[in-house]
Amino acid sequence: MEADWDEVARTAFPPPGLHALHTPVTALAFDNNQELLWTGNEYGRVRSFYGPELHKYTSFRAHPAAEGPVRQLLMHEKGVLSIASKGLHMSTRRGLPIWHITHENMKDLRCMSYMAKGNTEILVAGLQSTMFTVDIEKGVITKEIPAEEGYTMMRRSRYICAATNSGTVHILDSTTLKLVKTWRTHAAGINDMDAQNNFLVTCGYSPRQQQGFMLDPLANAFDLKSLMPLPPIPFHAGAAYVRMHPRMVTTGIVASQTGQLQVVDLMNPNTVNLRQAVVSSYLTNLELAPSGEALALADADCFIQLWGSPSKIRFAEMVSPTEFSAVRSVRTSIEWSSHSQLNAVGMPYYREQLLSAWPSHLVFEIGAPPVKIDPDILASMAPTDFGGYAPNPRKVLRNQAINTRETHKSTGPVMAPKFLSEKARERADAQQPDRRASDVLEALSAMGVGDGLKAEVPVMYRNVEIKYSKFGVDDFDFEFYNRTKFSGLETHIVNSYANPLLQLYRFTPLLRNLALQHTSTSCLSESCLLCELGFLFDMLESASGQNCQATNFLKTFGNLPQAAALGLLEDGPRNTSLSAVIQLMNRFLMERMSSDYKQILPQSPVFDKTTATTGLTSIRCIHCHSETGRPGDTYVTDLVYPSKQPLKGHLRAPQRTFSQVLVGSVERQDQTRGWCGRCRRYQSLATKKTIQSLPDVLLLNAAVHRAEASEFWATPGWLPTEIGLVAEGGMFSCYEGQELQSRLQRTSGVMTVYELVGVVAEIDSGERQASHLVSLINVSLSAREPQTESQWHLFNDFLVKKVQKEEALRFVPSWKLPSILAYQVKRGSNAIDDSWKDNLDTSLLYRDLSINHRPAHPEHRPLYPDSEAPKVGTHVAIDAEFVALQQEEVEIKADGTRETIRPSRLGLARVSVLRGSGVDEGVPFIDDYIATTTEPIVDHLTAFSGIQPGDLDPAMSPHNLVSLKVAYKKLWLLLHLGCVFVGHGLPKDFRIINIHVPKTQVVDTVELFFIKARQRKLSLRFLAWFLLKEDIQTETHDSIEDARTALRLYRKYQEFQDAGVFDRMLNDIYAKGREVNYKAPGVQARRPLSQSQMGHGHGHLRTDLSTGGDAGRDTPPILR
Repeated sequence: MEADWDEVARTAFPPPGLHALHTPVTALAFDNNQELLWTGNEYGRVRSFYGPELHKYTSFRAHPAAEGPVRQLLMHEKGVLSIASKGLHMSTRRGLPIWHITHENMKDLRCMSYMAKGNTEILVAGLQSTMFTVDIEKGVITKEIPAEEGYTMMRRSRYICAATNSGTVHILDSTTLKLVKTWRTHAAGINDMDAQNNFLVTCGYSPRQQQGFMLDPLANAFDLKSLMPLPPIPFHAGAAYVRMHPRMVTTGIVASQTGQLQVVDLMNPNTVNLRQAVVSSYLTNLELAPSGEALALADADCFIQLWGSPSKIRFAEMVSPTEFSAVRSVRTSIEWSSHSQLNAVGMPYYREQLLSAWPSHLVFEIGAPPVKIDPDILASMAPTDFGGYAPNPRKVLRNQAINTRETHKSTGPVMAPKFLSEKARERADAQQPDRRASDVLEALSAMGVGDGLKAEVPVMYRNVEIKYSKFGVDDFDFEFYNRTKFSGLETHIVNSYANPLLQLYRFTPLLRNLALQHTSTSCLSESCLLCELGFLFDMLESASGQNCQATNFLKTFGNLPQAAALGLLEDGPRNTSLSAVIQLMNRFLMERMSSDYKQILPQSPVFDKTTATTGLTSIRCIHCHSETGRPGDTYVTDLVYPSKQPLKGHLRAPQRTFSQVLVGSVERQDQTRGWCGRCRRYQSLATKKTIQSLPDVLLLNAAVHRAEASEFWATPGWLPTEIGLVAEGGMFSCYEGQELQSRLQRTSGVMTVYELVGVVAEIDSGERQASHLVSLINVSLSAREPQTESQWHLFNDFLVKKVQKEEALRFVPSWKLPSILAYQVKRGSNAIDDSWKDNLDTSLLYRDLSINHRPAHPEHRPLYPDSEAPKVGTHVAIDAEFVALQQEEVEIKADGTRETIRPSRLGLARVSVLRGSGVDEGVPFIDDYIATTTEPIVDHLTAFSGIQPGDLDPAMSPHNLVSLKVAYKKLWLLLHLGCVFVGHGLPKDFRIINIHVPKTQVVDTVELFFIKARQRKLSLRFLAWFLLKEDIQTETHDSIEDARTALRLYRKYQEFQDAGVFDRMLNDIYAKGREVNYKAPGVQARRPLSQSQMGHGHGHLRTDLSTGGDAGRDTPPILR
């Protein structure tokens, strides 16, 4: 609380009627996305106030008066949640209801809190024996949980802190909701508490002899990290309310009922900073804004006070534009006569839900369509006098009720994309028409506006979702969504919201070159994001339109503690919009990659010269006029939009161009309070930045946080595709359009011209759809040859589509706004540098690295660089083993069918690579076990992988362990040296390893010994038994044994081809396979799986993907 903090506004909660009295505030909350203060009263009404002046914004009845007062308000990206004693309500910020939940066990609700994973699920509790978890997106109760005790309030930080009515606080695990710790904080009860930044502070009552209950003269503090109490905070006026500062970790504000405010430091409770609010009665509520720059007080006289610094008060940290009602248009009078045309009278057309629409909890579906008669019954029906009869085909259970509404909705002229296994079965049907690439748009449009989508959002911008069959994600038809030569990225991975930003980086040639050049060096750091970005770029380029996934990059990113601290992880708490998160991630990645680059070349200025704007920030004291300079580099610039101030005569100033806004943002001038060394005190300081040099890649955060800012982007053509920048003599200028062309004709060598590479935009598809990000990129700038015209493409995760330039640069404030812009110097267009391929540091292939210093496999022998250096055409045998890091999430429907919600996630556990020729053919030169320390292993899949518990633990493993980065880079080096990989069932292995190997460099024995007409693929064990007369995989799998067997099968294939008998031998193999059911007879049975493994879905083997045979190697369902 700074020295100039004071009361800036005061207003009364409006009365419920024209002649009614004002009502006290029962709930108070600041919006974390907009400049709004939300309040609730005892009649269930919710009101909001806009800005520091507390202008009235919205008012609506969230709960019936019978449910009692509004107990708590909670902010969400899509709206505001309120809770009363018997119901939970969610509305948009404009007041439109989204859903309302009531339940027979909701008797006395008091509080709610977000759960562990983001803002998609909340926990609801009260003075009752049952708690509820609620899915916010769907508006349904997902689980009922017995409560340890009745709860009056809840706050979430590291844990969920729940206060009881007996003065204790329960510390609950935010994922499992199990009780972790209990503290007796106050003798009689808890009046208020707050938890932030690993600290918990409580205020409460204690009994006093002959005086009833009185507020304790101290606030109790606790450390949630160590789960230990801290020294209490003395507050002699009686601590009634407390709020922790959102940005200052150990600072909080404690208030008494009489209005005394004290700023306290938990680490130094004796420091005192007091304020006194003018209160004629007593305080009833207190709330601190998410920005930490505003404080709201409510008293028993029904007044709301707003405190803060008058010069810079704001509510939210990252402000989104607030939507206001449109100005009513002036009606034009029409002279009507018998000759007037009827089309002169306009007809209403609505794109959004009307205010008169009924709320969701009052809308019910009735009159379900009748069940359709099965075609088999109609075909076999025998007619009689009274109708007809036919045998029962028994396709449904007895007395099973069929949801005909869903069946009726799903039928239509266009079906959703079919699984690859379905397509394989239908290839023989000549009457089955081929689907067009545009069918995806029609399939998506079938979602309709009734599902909460906005009608004006084009179909190609809407959320796309991967569907899973029993064969997993490999069975999904990604080609249906992408017929271009540019690869999309899959979405079933944690933190995949970053996909559009990664695509934007990939199509910026100078960034692409830097990443790949660094990747080809000797860098082996496990946390190097620049290396992972290079691996990803290389995979996207070589895939040429096939879908890819950023698994390794996002895994490395997710393991960074700095990313978690900034709130950039998807499974962590998030109180800001998706656009604000991706902009923060943009800045974090650029600074992190600069640090990664300097780890190998600490003296090289190449990365900073390419990406950083160098400037000098001048800091001048307003009081003594002393001035200091601070040099610094800026990797990302936030755009700052000027306020639209009316001129004299109520005229509006002309709108500023993009160039003018960019100049004001780069040379930003600001005034803040800071320490002046000459004055020896805090003073007002004026700061100004002077640009010294410009980067080759200019990254801009759009920073559209206010409605005024979105108006700039609503102007057609406001964003230029070319700009000219001049930074000379301490002056910075920007030009666009005709002014740019005229300047280029008059000057030479001074101006730097930039081209727009692309935009990351946030798409708001509707109230019931989570907002998501897309990128719109001019891919012609990253082509290897100059293009005659621009080629703009939409990258909506794995949906990739060519669009017109006008469509790409069109922004609509209601659903499409930019988040990140990327400009690159014009001379950098088409500057694709592949010289890194000739400068690969291959020393890693010739040495053994180990984390735990254990001996390698007895057969293992490293390559000799002089005689065994890999080259183009060198054959190597490979096999990999995997462990399960996350089980699949399955939903069991009412009819007993299973639907996969999220597939299982596997991790590389062991990889073996063997020499494929020479005197040492079959001898391994790579046999790496991968250390798994950052995430738990849920299933070792020992029967199918040979990995035992403890094999991947550096403290216990008897094997030679390496990091995933080291194992991956070895394979990546072999790939770019031109090696040909020989193995059995390799596509699945390469997909999980997250590497793309061209078909010309793969010899897969599954495909060599395969007759398509037989529609059955043969297992490695069966082929080894029949062709090599060997029994393998008798107990578990061994990657060296499997790779060597695949290599020997390849040699057999070459022998058969040379002798001209391969076709006859292949028919003999299938003939023998039919006799023994394609199983190797006489082989010792594999030991059965444990009950825990069977519980995870690995208790049986699954048949092959498309035809019903044994797919390649004997692998569990999770691996296939």
